[in-house]
Amino acid sequence: MDMTNNLSIVQLLLHASWVVQAVVVLLVLGSITSWAAIFRKAFALKRVARLNEEFERSFWSGTSLNDLYAAANQNARNGGPMERIFANGMREYHKLRERRIADPGALLDGARRAMRASFQRELDAIEANLAFLATVGSVSPYVGLFGTVWGIMHAFTGLASMQTVTLATVAPGIAEALVATAIGLFAAIPAVVAYNRYSHDIDRIANGLETFMEEFSNILQRSLGAPATASGH
Repeated sequence: MDMTNNLSIVQLLLHASWVVQAVVVLLVLGSITSWAAIFRKAFALKRVARLNEEFERSFWSGTSLNDLYAAANQNARNGGPMERIFANGMREYHKLRERRIADPGALLDGARRAMRASFQRELDAIEANLAFLATVGSVSPYVGLFGTVWGIMHAFTGLASMQTVTLATVAPGIAEALVATAIGLFAAIPAVVAYNRYSHDIDRIANGLETFMEEFSNILQRSLGAPATASGH
């Protein structure tokens, strides 16, 4: 019974060396921060998908490009990535038309460049904190392993001065060292799972945005000989 109490996680950490305690504190902070990033990213990606879907429905509903552009300018802060990409493409398209550039290729290339630049900015914003999850997922097990190795070294150093070594004297030192590895895995596994899941979701969003840019470019190309109020169909 006494041995069980001495091997509780709290007791092990309280009696661990300061290096192991520092490692555990670092891993716990990393785990808490990664969980916060996981929840923020989940809500952010869900919002991006919803806003993109809403704008795409409006785009293909038959509303004129000028009306969509006016609405996108009014909704610049609260709009989704697809809406902002559309607005940037239309803005560049109108600027080139105002300069009386009549070459259809120049108009289309300008709009595509503006959309591509906006696409990269949006993708960078969507991928924010993803590298942090990858770092936590890859580094935490090694940090925990370092704490374990250090704890085992510390335990055996203490045993060197004892004449009689039993399981009761060895177990606490080994157990407190292994706690660091367990906490390292506890921090790493959710981060790795979330990173893989969000990477897949972001790839889908990026593919959807690229498909939209191609479709919008085709619409612009067809409308170059007509007023810019061409339908979104």
